[in-house]
Amino acid sequence: MSLLGPLFGRRSLAPPALRLLTRPGCHLCEDMKARVGPLVARLGGTLVEVDVDADPALSQRFGREIPVLLDAEGRVVAKLRDPAERIAKRLGA
Repeated sequence: MSLLGPLFGRRSLAPPALRLLTRPGCHLCEDMKARVGPLVARLGGTLVEVDVDADPALSQRFGREIPVLLDAEGRVVAKLRDPAERIAKRLGA
């Protein structure tokens, strides 16, 4: 079962590409990357950092809530200071 199967109730053969919405100089973003990056890599997925300020729609929607972890379809997987255990559970780890 893929990482997103347990999260969304379906199976997928491809490893997920998760997006981490960040901002330069954001210590909370660096903290989430340090917690989530190794987990995603261990499970065979990829983590792509996205500067929230580079996309006006993302900035308007999430600008004050970063870091935010999104799945490949743009759904929120985790926000701010979600514990690593909760994130791992949501990813099916």
